Formats: sequence, structure tokens, C-alpha cells
Amino acid sequence: MRKLYSFFIYLLTPLALLHLALRGLRNRDYLKRWAERFGLFDTRPGKGGIVVHAASLGEVNAASPLIRELQDRFPDLPLSITTLSPTGSDRVRSLFSDSVFHVYVPLDLPGSVRRFFERTQPGLLLIMETEIWPNLYFEAARKGVPIVMANARISETSIGAYRRLGHFFGPTLRSVTRIAAQSARDAERLVGIGADPEAITVTGNLKFDVHIPSSLLEQAEPIRLAWGMDRLVLLAGSTHESDETAVLKAFKPMLAEFPAALLVIVPRHPERFGRSAQLARSAGLQVSFRSEGISCPRDTQCFIVDSMGELMLFYAACDVAFVGGSMERIGGHNVLEPAALGKPVIVGPHTFNFQDIARQLIDRHAALQIQDSSDLEQATRRLFNEPELRDRMGRAGIELVKSGQGALERTLEVIESVITRATG
Repeated sequence: MRKLYSFFIYLLTPLALLHLALRGLRNRDYLKRWAERFGLFDTRPGKGGIVVHAASLGEVNAASPLIRELQDRFPDLPLSITTLSPTGSDRVRSLFSDSVFHVYVPLDLPGSVRRFFERTQPGLLLIMETEIWPNLYFEAARKGVPIVMANARISETSIGAYRRLGHFFGPTLRSVTRIAAQSARDAERLVGIGADPEAITVTGNLKFDVHIPSSLLEQAEPIRLAWGMDRLVLLAGSTHESDETAVLKAFKPMLAEFPAALLVIVPRHPERFGRSAQLARSAGLQVSFRSEGISCPRDTQCFIVDSMGELMLFYAACDVAFVGGSMERIGGHNVLEPAALGKPVIVGPHTFNFQDIARQLIDRHAALQIQDSSDLEQATRRLFNEPELRDRMGRAGIELVKSGQGALERTLEVIESVITRATG
């Protein structure tokens, strides 16, 4: 079956490269470092280290506390991080600089993954969330490299596809040494597609272990002062076009009641910065950019954050947070980040990437779920008009985040047990 899988991957490789090239028309970083995607790179980490694969920006952010703990607990083990996307790559460099080795993860071709392992020679492969690559896993198992899946999850929308392709993914999952699952439901789904139940431990969601440094709040204060303390601020974070269309449609009529209100948009992908501004201007809003500074004139109605890695900073400066990726079947992005900062959260109808967490936030009255732009307008008006409600929702979010913490330590226990067994 693996040979059949590899045959299809070879056939799909030109399409994957075409996809990178098309993405490169908007973001030239996609056109760089293609050799790494075939396992070709000159600089190499030390032998016997830990390779952490975190596909993109969100996974890198979630993995960062875990990676720092691994650096502290195993200072003699070289640590490498692989990503799929340039945004993830940039975040690795921003967070860890030269303290880790970083390359793109190879395409899942037999030759590419073989060259990758020859160059990295890891003692442990640590996969964040659910990146199931049969050839990568096979090569790790062939070389005797233990595999740990951390913060593992299977969404409701993807379980059907995994089941249909169980003859590919079942044997792949059975090569995994340990799986640290986000929830009992995720553990059940993983077993259902072939994982060994004896290998699974429910450790919780690492995203609950979000750390809010006091410096972040200190940095947010001058931003809010620059905007104006009297202005009500709606922030739309990690947005895609469907999110921005809904938010702009909801926000524009609110200016009649709240003429000083400010909409802050933080696009998910840097290649969309210009498009986000274009949509805002088409909606009749005056636009300013983060790249021009943190302040914006009083007549600015929409502030575009055209930078990466500052979402939490701007969440800290807002009054109400709408989390993007939830107005279409993208599945929503990290709802815990604004909740941890004590912000009332609004999400759209599609939250399957954070299904359990979104439900908990809604049930605890820390978040509101809307279906369309009309609902979003009503929810935002209500929150703008009721500061006591904003405070209650914010406190409820902080309490929920605190109650869910501990996944980091439980995940580290799983990883340490594998390292001890491998080196003992």
C-alpha cells in the first residue's frame, strides 16, 4: 500500500510545486528554499536530537512553550523545527532565532524523507497535532526513530476521509510510539482510524497553557492610548476573506451609533494584507496600517495589522474579539488567545478545529456564536453597549483557560518517557 501511496504522491508533486508557485505570486517567500522540500540542505544539526514538526504559524505558537521546556530539560539534545509554510518559518526564527535548527519539512516522497533523515539523524520525531505522512513515519520507523504525536486531534470533518483511507493511515499510525491526545474524543477517533489504544494518553490541549507575559500587557497599553481610550475597538483576528466580508458588513452600519468605533483586522496570511485593505476601502472605511505606526487618526475607521506575530498584542488592546476562519469551512482559529486575555469572544458557525473549546467557551458564557453578518452586528452592538457583559465574559474566559491548564506538563511526561526509554 505504501508503494501505491508513493506513486500517487509522485503524480501529485507537480501540482504541489504549482501550488507553491501560485502562492509565490502573492508571497515571494513561497518561491524560496525549494531544495529543502526535497530534503536537500547543507547545514546540519547534531546527531541524536529532537525534530519537532509544526506545520504552520498556529502550530508553532502552540508548540513554543513545549519547545522551550524541551530546551531547558534536554540542553544537550540538538533541537530542530520543521514547518510547511513561510509564516511558520518566520515565526520559528522570531521565537527561537539560532537556538534551533530550522528547515522546511520535506515533501512526503521516499527519496526526500530519506535525505532528510540522513541529514538530521534525529533521536526523536515529535509531530504537533495531526500531520500524518506515511513515508516520513515509515522512514523514522525504519531507522528506529521513535515518533510522538503531541496535541493530537482529529476533527469531525476530517474523520470520514481518514476512515476511507484507513489502509494508508492505519499502518502509519501503528508505527507511532506514543500519542498525546487533546481529548477523549480525539483518542477515540484516532483508535478508530488505526492507532494503537495502548499508545494513547489523553493529555489535554496545549493551547490552554497559554502564557501571558506582563510585558505584553505593558506593550498593549500605549497602543490603546494611541488609538484613544474612548474608542470602542472590535478586532477581527486571523481573518480570511469570508470573515472580513462579514465583519465589514456588520461594522459599517454601527458607525451611526458608535462614530468613534475602530475595526482592527489582522489577516491570517501576509499575502492578503493588500486585499484586506481593498475590501475595507470598498466598504467605505478610512484605512490605516500597522506598518505606518501604532497610532491612527480619529477619522480612521479600520486599522490593518500588516505584520506577523503581533496578534496577541493587538488582542490585548481591543474591547471585543472576533476569531476568524469561522465564517466558512476553514474551522476557526485559536479562540483561547483572546479568552486568556479576558476579552469577550465572537465566533462564526464553523469552529470544528476548536470544537470542544469553542463549546466550552459558549457554555461558560465567555463567547457568542453567530451565523452571519447580521448576527455579528447584533452581538457587537450588544457588547459595545454593555461594558458589564464584556467584563463578565472576559472573566469567564480567563477562568476557563486556567481550569484547562496542565497539558504542557502531561505532554512532557509522555515525551520524557520515550526519550528515557530510547537513551536508557
